[in-house]
Amino acid sequence: MKTASILGVHFHDVTMEQAIESAMTRLRAREKGYVVTPNPEIVDLCRQNGEYKEIINHAALILPDGIGIIYAARLLGEELRGKVAGIEFAEHLAAAMARERMRLFLLGAKPGVAEQAGKNLCSKYPGLVIAGTHDGYFTDPQQAVDAVNRCGGADAVFVCLGAPKQEKFMADHIDEMHATLLCGLGGSLDIFAGVARRAPDIFIKLGLEWFYRLLKQPSRIGRMMKLPKFLLLVIRERLFGRKGK
Repeated sequence: MKTASILGVHFHDVTMEQAIESAMTRLRAREKGYVVTPNPEIVDLCRQNGEYKEIINHAALILPDGIGIIYAARLLGEELRGKVAGIEFAEHLAAAMARERMRLFLLGAKPGVAEQAGKNLCSKYPGLVIAGTHDGYFTDPQQAVDAVNRCGGADAVFVCLGAPKQEKFMADHIDEMHATLLCGLGGSLDIFAGVARRAPDIFIKLGLEWFYRLLKQPSRIGRMMKLPKFLLLVIRERLFGRKGK
């Protein structure tokens, strides 16, 4: 797969359909790997932490999650076909897995949320098998690993612990988990469980999902201010090259 590079972070240039087919190909072949969905915040974390950047860049699938990534690619002359949002990837993958009766483990969120998310996904996608669930409030990562392994393993695990915790967890424990594909998906379980809602379609289509979240949660203003900073760094790299990092 072709990749684009934004401030040292690589992204696969894929459509949603190609991303799902790549994931399903791995699942069918039982080829281990993990999926990451970097947004501008994650790219900024990678700039500050070289070890974390290596974790991101070694993922089997690196999907551009956020309109800011697409704008950055255009500014740098890199090719990315469009945003591949993590929550949409998760939903499409669950649907594809259901058609082949594959096993999915849900890890993350508050106690009870993963269980409700599993019920909702099975209701929406008959054929999907929920291998097990575990909340994200564990003190020892081995607890989560053991939970996956005790259930007999899974084809895929949705790891919803938030960045950078979820990516570090996947990289550190993929080899010992009885699962093929680990997918770092942030707050997806809250949405699947109905605890949280995505922005209305019009905001998503206009690339203004971030603005809707800001309207709903004004306290996010500090996080949102990272987007202009990110784009300024991209512009500086466009003008001055690597010296501008």
